[in-house]
Amino acid sequence: MPEARDPFERWLYGGAFAALIGGAWVTLGFLGASRFAPYLSHGPVGNAGLSPTPARVLIFVAGWTLMSIAMMLPSSLPLVTVFHTITGSPSLVAALVAGYLGIWALFGVAGFVADTGLHEALEGLPSLKARADLIPPGLLLAAGLFQFSPLKYSCLQQCRSPVGFVIQRWRGGGRPLQAFALGVRHGVFCVGCCWALMVLMFAVGGANLGWMLLLGTVMFLEKVAAWGRWVTAPAGALLALWGLALLLKLPGIPPPF
Repeated sequence: MPEARDPFERWLYGGAFAALIGGAWVTLGFLGASRFAPYLSHGPVGNAGLSPTPARVLIFVAGWTLMSIAMMLPSSLPLVTVFHTITGSPSLVAALVAGYLGIWALFGVAGFVADTGLHEALEGLPSLKARADLIPPGLLLAAGLFQFSPLKYSCLQQCRSPVGFVIQRWRGGGRPLQAFALGVRHGVFCVGCCWALMVLMFAVGGANLGWMLLLGTVMFLEKVAAWGRWVTAPAGALLALWGLALLLKLPGIPPPF
């Protein structure tokens, strides 16, 4: 990989991303301790004053995007750095990041709509609502099993090869739309390998810093660390066994949320 153009540019680039990611964590921490925390969570949908209005959806998606910056952007910094080194253009890097985060925002919208439908189904079907206790262990089991799926490994391989990803898909030029499209494609692969873990994050709420740190660390190691491939299967086994233990109602097993 070529060296960065000069030390000042390298410090400016690193400082900007550190401020962006750090600011997202700090903001979520403050929001999680404030009266606005329920607006970042799926739980209150349908409750008084928190119905799924367009404004409510926009607030949730804004919080979800902030969470994506805090959790997902760190694991994509190798690719962003490669792109910055090749192009040397802050505007193109911004377009790349915007495309990447846009895909995660769309995922948040899809999750919000699905969750709203689930809440409505639970309210409309008493027999289904009586079995709502199966949802948390079901999510854990599904997330754990997905860690072993071919789709997971196929998408993860794309995320682990930032140099190859950019070289194969970047055709040069200075068009922000092309950089945005590259970010979208990277976001699709990132969602493809991390969606199941992020569904867990969706379930616990967008301002739960403990779960954010835990899942964010797992996804970062999977995609960035040289030994990250050894994290995927153990994490999947732990989640699946946790979900199975809850389904079997084994004593002493705490619920995830």
